[in-house]
Amino acid sequence: MAYWYAVFVKCGKEEKVRARMQYKFKDIDDEILFVLPKLILKERKGGIWYEREETLLPGYVLINGEMNHDKLAMLRDVPDFIKLLKTGDEIRPIPENEIFVLGTLMQDGETIGISDIIIEGDKVAVVDGPLKSLEGIVKSIDKRKGRARIRVSFLGDERLVTVGVNIIDKL
Repeated sequence: MAYWYAVFVKCGKEEKVRARMQYKFKDIDDEILFVLPKLILKERKGGIWYEREETLLPGYVLINGEMNHDKLAMLRDVPDFIKLLKTGDEIRPIPENEIFVLGTLMQDGETIGISDIIIEGDKVAVVDGPLKSLEGIVKSIDKRKGRARIRVSFLGDERLVTVGVNIIDKL
């Protein structure tokens, strides 16, 4: 079973760091995946709705695979790499329960799509999309912007993340 790890990188450089890490490991270990979780948000400009992609966890790139100190040494050579998150001298994987939620949200590869929801009073029912079966993590809904704030646990910290939603009328 391959574990998941988090790499702290310079903010705004996540895509470049991920590409450099993939290039560095392409001939050494093709079992390692470098994942940059993204999400799609709805945005209105001039009365027209657009979708834009945004990094879910700014400053982080996720690694799925077996890590050891030799591979960590190779990562340190990548420009804009800051550090692999670890405890003391021990490389620390991301807890399984946190990866389960992120994996459920990222149904189609790395991108968290837009969920279809129905609002009935104070209750939110997710009809389709990545939030389906995860209604319990929804903290608030912004109907005007078509966004939901969700509670996600990452590396022991609870974070509020904004995701895109389509609010549909109850049939």
